[in-house]
Amino acid sequence: MPAYDRSRFEPPAPVAVVELRNPTSGVVLPGVYLLIDSGADVTLLPEYAVKALHGTVEIGRQYELAAFDGSTTTASAIRLDLLFLNRTFRGFYLLTGQEYGILGRNILNHIAVLLNGPHGEWREHTADEK
Repeated sequence: MPAYDRSRFEPPAPVAVVELRNPTSGVVLPGVYLLIDSGADVTLLPEYAVKALHGTVEIGRQYELAAFDGSTTTASAIRLDLLFLNRTFRGFYLLTGQEYGILGRNILNHIAVLLNGPHGEWREHTADEK
């Protein structure tokens, strides 16, 4: 079970380590950290990862993001494959300048994740468990 990340977040938070793949070149980047955030509508990927994959930002695809404080920013989109829990999620993802990304509901709605805050760990919940 992956432990909550205590080095980047206070209080500690659940973080997934995913792989990203450029669907055009097939180049894979392992070890990309994404905060598991069930309050986020979409997944955001760190810009450094996209640069490492030589990904191309989709021209004309800018999306407005709203923060809890009401402020807004815009984010570019890129088409990548996200590999997580032995699944491949293909699609467009938004970019963030942070050192970690956000794993949002566009991915989380396809899996069951059990967050165990008291033990500071998380895991995938499978259908055969009670």
